[in-house]
Amino acid sequence: MVISVRIGIVAGEVSGDLLGRGLIDAIKERHPDVIIEGIGGPLMKQAGCHSLFPMERLSVMGVVEVLGRLRELFAIRASLVDHFTRNPPDFFIGIDAPDFNIGLEYKLKQLGIPTIHYVSPSVWAWRRHRVHKIARSVDLMLTLFPFEAQFYKESGVPVAFVGHPLADQIAQTPDQFAARKVLLLPQEGRIIALLPGSRSGEVNRLAKPFLEAAQLCLQQQPDLHFVVPLVSTKIKNIFERIVKEGGYSHLPLILYEGNARQVMLAADAILLASGTATLEAMLLKKPMVVAYRVATITYWIVRFLVKIPYFSLPNLLANKPLVEEFFQEAVTAQKLSSALLRSLDSERSSVKEMKHVFAEIHKDLRQNASQRAAEAVLSLSQKRQGKEAQ
Repeated sequence: MVISVRIGIVAGEVSGDLLGRGLIDAIKERHPDVIIEGIGGPLMKQAGCHSLFPMERLSVMGVVEVLGRLRELFAIRASLVDHFTRNPPDFFIGIDAPDFNIGLEYKLKQLGIPTIHYVSPSVWAWRRHRVHKIARSVDLMLTLFPFEAQFYKESGVPVAFVGHPLADQIAQTPDQFAARKVLLLPQEGRIIALLPGSRSGEVNRLAKPFLEAAQLCLQQQPDLHFVVPLVSTKIKNIFERIVKEGGYSHLPLILYEGNARQVMLAADAILLASGTATLEAMLLKKPMVVAYRVATITYWIVRFLVKIPYFSLPNLLANKPLVEEFFQEAVTAQKLSSALLRSLDSERSSVKEMKHVFAEIHKDLRQNASQRAAEAVLSLSQKRQGKEAQ
């Protein structure tokens, strides 16, 4: 007998859309007729998710930025609760976006709907008291990294470490030659990739110091070239405006819309905003320098709450300062350029160690994540159905 499965799901940004696509595909292998609805991006919609709202309405970063959109976010969440109350799914999966999804999961769990959260919020880093609300809201936490799973086990929250889909997708030995060929870049010569972020706020805060750092690097090494992948036309336009207004048009810049992975693979070193891109750069075994700037009020709020020695994923996973990272006032052209030039020196012992540890972490994260995640959520659903049948 074929049992129909109905799933509620919400992803809040590009990285969640990617994870959601892999999870939906893996679930569909087991249940081809599954019904999936909620909020998803283009990849999830291609996989068969019916999105009730545009995903970009949830893509907000920083305390100040969220405050300006609170009314809309609350309205969307209330609408989803109403929809899932009238059309209960067999289970609900919140993908990342914890400030939105954990509250939604809490309300749905109260209605008797099993809830899964995919991608741990950084509760181990700051606002650790949130783990108590997570325990009340989530029937199962799926983590991408092993140190997160250990934290939840110690906190008594049901958890499964599934690995990271990017580790499954990216080859252990990436091909820089092929990437340069695809992008029509010269095989010889050194290239630095600049990734100032995927959101307009990030780009507005980081583009100028990144371009100034590129300028300083060029003064030291005139043969350098810079490639810049930008996530959308909107973000590309913002970056081009900053280039023009700041007088950086003389720099040897090649801009791309999309193609971030190929661009990073083609590069010899990367300067990038903190976030998922740092994980991708690590899996590509690329030396990198990481920067992070937030709105001033956000900075003053979080600076006293953060409980970790590092903020970039490679350093957190290695539990040591493998890559140079710069936060807020430390994000200066001089510091970034000096660090970039160090990362370009492939003979430096620190660069060799960085690449070696990156390879080891890649092996640990390569777990066939989407399949493991699908097995975990379907197993939870089956256990619930079994209890209800008793």
